[in-house]
Amino acid sequence: MFKKLALGSILALSLAPLSAQAAGGTGHVEDFAFSFEGPFGTYDRNQLQRGLQVFTEVCSACHGLKFVPIRTLADESGLGLPEDQVRAYAANFDVYDPELDDTRPGKPTDHFPANTGAGAPDLSLMAKARAGFHGPYGSGINQLVKGMGGPEYIASILTGYTGETKEEAGVTLYENTAFPGGWIGMAPPVSDGLVEYADGHSNDAHHIAQDVAAFLMWSAEPKMMERKQAGLLGVLFLGIFTVLLYLTNKKLWAPHKGKKHA
Repeated sequence: MFKKLALGSILALSLAPLSAQAAGGTGHVEDFAFSFEGPFGTYDRNQLQRGLQVFTEVCSACHGLKFVPIRTLADESGLGLPEDQVRAYAANFDVYDPELDDTRPGKPTDHFPANTGAGAPDLSLMAKARAGFHGPYGSGINQLVKGMGGPEYIASILTGYTGETKEEAGVTLYENTAFPGGWIGMAPPVSDGLVEYADGHSNDAHHIAQDVAAFLMWSAEPKMMERKQAGLLGVLFLGIFTVLLYLTNKKLWAPHKGKKHA
């Protein structure tokens, strides 16, 4: 399902560090429709697997996921990959083992490698570190309705390039409608048909960006489904508890209500 990692490939040339090269206001963030949004939303397993493929073949040329254990790819609430596929995927990485004082093939118990590009940010928690939606004067009203918008911010960055470039201090900057300030140091990393999906899903730039953004949301919050289930059970318990308290209160005070006091 996944191609061999090619960290030294030409893809590295298209992934300059993600850095704020220009100051300015917030950019335009598109409101993508992700399956995990809302109190009853869930991760789309197929989308997460496609997002992993995009990260592996494109993003990993510079960016890392150092806080994500490879074994979590087998979690049923996430990607749900078979154990043999997780072992095969982990073996693509060369991991330095201090006990061997040498590198060895990766194991599921290892974490994803750290950043490989100079200055490239780690993407483990990026979907929760960024807010795509705000509100008038920073009130956060949009966040109440649409959520924080971290995945939308990532997907909008990937699809927000206009094709315009400029050079400042010897650095090429690319115009991006979603990036604060409007100019970013990372060249456009995705394009139509860049990745061939095994499931035949549409692979235009818009879908590629959405898939990898969903995967990065999972990497930032892999236990989201469990959290939502616990929250739902908590609300149901509180509702039942409230009804029982009301009935108990009514029964206890029933003999005393209506009596006239001297």
